[in-house]
Amino acid sequence: MLTRKLWRTMWQYRAQFISMVIMIALGVGVFVGFNMEWYSIEKNIDYAFTQTGFADYRLVNKAGFSLDDYNQIVGIDGVEKAARYLSVNTAVKDSSNVITLTVTTNPEVSGFMVINGNTYNPDSTNGIWLSDQYAERNHLHVGDDYTLVYQTIEITGKIEGLIKSGECLIYIPDESQVMPDFKTSGFAYVSPVMLKNALGYEYYPQINVISNLDKKEFSEKANAVLGKTTLLLTKDETISYSEAMGESNEGKTMGAILPVLFLAIAILTMITTMHRITTNEKTQIGTLKALGFKDCTIKLHYTSYALMIGLMGSLLGIGIGYGLAYYIMNPHGAMGTYFDMPQWNLYMPCFGWVVLLLINAVLVFVGYLSVRKMLRGTPCEVLRPYVPTKIKNLKIEKTKLWNRFSFGTKWNLRDIFRHKSRSLMTLFGVLGCVLLTVASFGMKDTMDAFIDVFYNQAINYENAINIAETTTNDQALAICDLYQGDWAAKSSVQVNDKTLSVEVYYVEHNYVRFVDSHLKFIELSDDGVLICQRIADDNHLCVGDEITFSPYGINQSYTATIVGINNSMSESIVMTPAYANRIGYNYKINTIYTKAKDIAQDSVIASTLSKTSILKSFDTFMDVMNKMIYLLVIAAVLLGLIVLYNLGVMSYVERYRELATLKVVGFKDKQIGKILISQNLWLTVLGIIVGIPVGVGVLNILIKALASEYEMVLVLGPVTFIVGIVATLGVSLLVSFLISRKNRKIDMVEALKGVE
Repeated sequence: MLTRKLWRTMWQYRAQFISMVIMIALGVGVFVGFNMEWYSIEKNIDYAFTQTGFADYRLVNKAGFSLDDYNQIVGIDGVEKAARYLSVNTAVKDSSNVITLTVTTNPEVSGFMVINGNTYNPDSTNGIWLSDQYAERNHLHVGDDYTLVYQTIEITGKIEGLIKSGECLIYIPDESQVMPDFKTSGFAYVSPVMLKNALGYEYYPQINVISNLDKKEFSEKANAVLGKTTLLLTKDETISYSEAMGESNEGKTMGAILPVLFLAIAILTMITTMHRITTNEKTQIGTLKALGFKDCTIKLHYTSYALMIGLMGSLLGIGIGYGLAYYIMNPHGAMGTYFDMPQWNLYMPCFGWVVLLLINAVLVFVGYLSVRKMLRGTPCEVLRPYVPTKIKNLKIEKTKLWNRFSFGTKWNLRDIFRHKSRSLMTLFGVLGCVLLTVASFGMKDTMDAFIDVFYNQAINYENAINIAETTTNDQALAICDLYQGDWAAKSSVQVNDKTLSVEVYYVEHNYVRFVDSHLKFIELSDDGVLICQRIADDNHLCVGDEITFSPYGINQSYTATIVGINNSMSESIVMTPAYANRIGYNYKINTIYTKAKDIAQDSVIASTLSKTSILKSFDTFMDVMNKMIYLLVIAAVLLGLIVLYNLGVMSYVERYRELATLKVVGFKDKQIGKILISQNLWLTVLGIIVGIPVGVGVLNILIKALASEYEMVLVLGPVTFIVGIVATLGVSLLVSFLISRKNRKIDMVEALKGVE
């Protein structure tokens, strides 16, 4: 009998049950999706790094490492494997595309996986193993001839295989790009034999090492055996590892914020809904108790409603979560535009299943508490109709202002304070809708401003020319004069055991500009240096302080005065040539910025990178971000609709007798509907007032957590606020209109009979 009653009651309250199942499904879906995303990233990149021998450390010396140097490093106790390594950008013959040419003397260190074609042959004299993503987008196949150009040296070979590499898991040929673009750039491996034949000599500026030693211990041992201080980069300082782990950490941050919002609202709504259902079922509960059903049986029966909602919502949510995770984590999905991984499996962290069990346990406990409260007392007492909580007169009722209010205003104020939990839940629903909408469109505003300032305005060149390592400053200046450009000299230095970049800029034509924390352009000064915001924050520095840095390979330190703090994509110290000469800092020009579009091949030019290719990478980035924004906005609208409709229906059921009374005394349906709509509108406006600053605060936290490496500045346009307000008001008015129409179906006689 109770089983049949279970299904009948669920059908009777189908609107509430369906809305609760959807709410739980959304909460579980967001939780599962975001946690699967970051955990799958970690598992898949770990597989890629393990299979390709991703190095833990990279020793860098632009003069190159000899075989003796390599043997000294391999002999260090704690070093498992090592390889001499070269990675340099080259041009594709008769094309503006860029290929990062890579050579490793040990394929087990910083190597690659062959996806299609022939296995790697370390003795090959003309074999090229090319990125499969680049090959696909440029219609290249195994067996095709391919020619790369470095300065005036041509390296011609046959494509032997299509590959993926851990070193290029996130492939960005230049730090100015934020997204890979395999249509215009890619990577390739050749054998040491082929490299030596092309150059006529061996040149390896890196030794990559796999070791379980910590950085300090390995650095001391490496410097001891090499007899000098050498630039040492950990895997955390490489793009592939740091950006991959950054994506994982961003997923953890999102997984700790959005699911909490959805699940909190779902559970709080569940508390309100189950309380109202058991309240409306009070007579039924009393009848069952009078018929002899034990309290434990009645508790089990009504608790099963919460269990059904939890199980159905969880199962649906797991499906939604898997779909969301797959949408993000697949070769053609959002992360597929960023990662170049050999496998795309989905994994769920173990704690995720524990959390799902706890969520269902909480829901069941909520159901149990709701029915237990209604079972207190004798069957006769339980059979009595539920009497709403009496409230004291509001303080405002004692003022003259109260008499000026309309009847509807008075009625709504008393109802809001009588049913505080329902009113608070309505506010939570509205707040969540506003928060998600403002945060989503605010992120787009921030990114649009970032791209406009940092790339459309700060970058005024057409091409960036990368100068070859062997080029002198005089030769570089000759190229600069030829193309009427500006130039930069970038090198790595050490500041408090951390590797940073010192950049000397000559910007006569303003082809490169610098931005402060207010997105305003600032000029370089001959009286000091600019440091980026991250360096300032990490070292507690401000304008007027001094910063000391040490170039690698020499035992000398330089101290510079800080005259400004700028926002930058790289952790850098920026100065003018005049100030560099003033402190005695020796620099080497390695980049030229020019408006010239046609760059001829030259022995001093290693490669070129166009502004167009940089901006193309942002098109992909913005496309991914826009899809995420649409998903969040849809989630916000669904959240508002479900929560407000569920609470609206429960409010209507609670006030059924009151509404019937209003009809009896002569109120028309339109008047009653106006009263209902006005109450919802009050709560919506209050939710918007609270939700907008909360949404801005959450967005600010997300920007700092998700995009700290870009040093973005929060920007919010008027459209964001307008859309947030209009969308939330629209959802609220739609729900209010649907609820108000139910007034026409009120049976006044049935509603007012009651149980004496």
